[in-house]
Amino acid sequence: MSSEEEDDLAAAWGAALEDGKAEPEAKVSADAARVLNQAEIDSLLGFEGDGEGGNAARTGIERMIHSGLISYERLPMLEIIFDRLVRILSTSLRNFTSDNVEVSIDSIASQRFGDYLNSVPLPAMLAVFKVEEWDNFGLIVVDSPMIYSVVDVLLGGRRGTAAMRIEGRPYTTIERTLVERLIGVLLKDLGDAFAPITEVEFLFERLEVNPRFAAISRLSNACVLTRLRVDMEDRGGRLELLLPYATLEPVRELLLQQFMGEKFGRDSIWETHLAEQLRHTEVSLDVVLDQQIMPLSSVIALQPGDRIMLNTSPGSPVRLHCGPVPIFQGEFGRRENRPAVRISETLRNMADLVA
Repeated sequence: MSSEEEDDLAAAWGAALEDGKAEPEAKVSADAARVLNQAEIDSLLGFEGDGEGGNAARTGIERMIHSGLISYERLPMLEIIFDRLVRILSTSLRNFTSDNVEVSIDSIASQRFGDYLNSVPLPAMLAVFKVEEWDNFGLIVVDSPMIYSVVDVLLGGRRGTAAMRIEGRPYTTIERTLVERLIGVLLKDLGDAFAPITEVEFLFERLEVNPRFAAISRLSNACVLTRLRVDMEDRGGRLELLLPYATLEPVRELLLQQFMGEKFGRDSIWETHLAEQLRHTEVSLDVVLDQQIMPLSSVIALQPGDRIMLNTSPGSPVRLHCGPVPIFQGEFGRRENRPAVRISETLRNMADLVA
């Protein structure tokens, strides 16, 4: 083989080796440059199913994030109470402002207390109220448009013009006083809304303008947030009512009802019918003439024909029992040659026995 042929063979061999190395390197660089799509990212994080439908089961990190939240739908009676509050508040605010007022519910949702405080739009007024019967607190937030609308309408602002909003200054004493009167109307109506299930009074405690000073619960606690929209012709604003679940705990059993009847689920007709039937029930009364304590050996030794002497004479006090329950006390005697008992005292209230 000539030197030229040897050089050509070596060049071909070197080119083949270089091609063999370049192909794996190109493949590795292509794999490294590939970007994961959304489905692969969701699979790595534990989100399965498409998120657009909104009905996919929560898994992975999403389940961990939402595991501590409580849905207000577990207390269905709250929605009925807030509907009742809207009706009562609409009438009260019309009398309070002498204007055409419409109140509606924007939303009812569960939220962590800390997340809500961080989302309060400022400037605003935060009213802290106490529930004496439940020994806990609640929060009412009045946003800035609502504050200026109330001040404008109560101080004789011209109808048909929007309330003027002035930024960059603290609220005046007159504005705070008028908002406190508005809060008083709302708290009274809130107590009336809860009246069918329980007697409760909501007492105004203080008014704050800084959310940090209105901490009535732990930041991680769940609360029920109700947003009310108040429209007064071309003016209005929002009232937000925040009730921690700890505040509602004393009436949780009542709020678990699915619907509200005339007496919140109680059937008065059935109760009356049952009471009437109980009054016609036949019962037997036993007259206890005497009670004696005897040794077990004496009881075992009793035989037919033995006599037990009773320490009861005519006129002696005896008790009348219905089963094991003592009902009356009377005097033992005879009437027309037959043993009889004259009742002299009632030992139990008959109404309690029927109930």
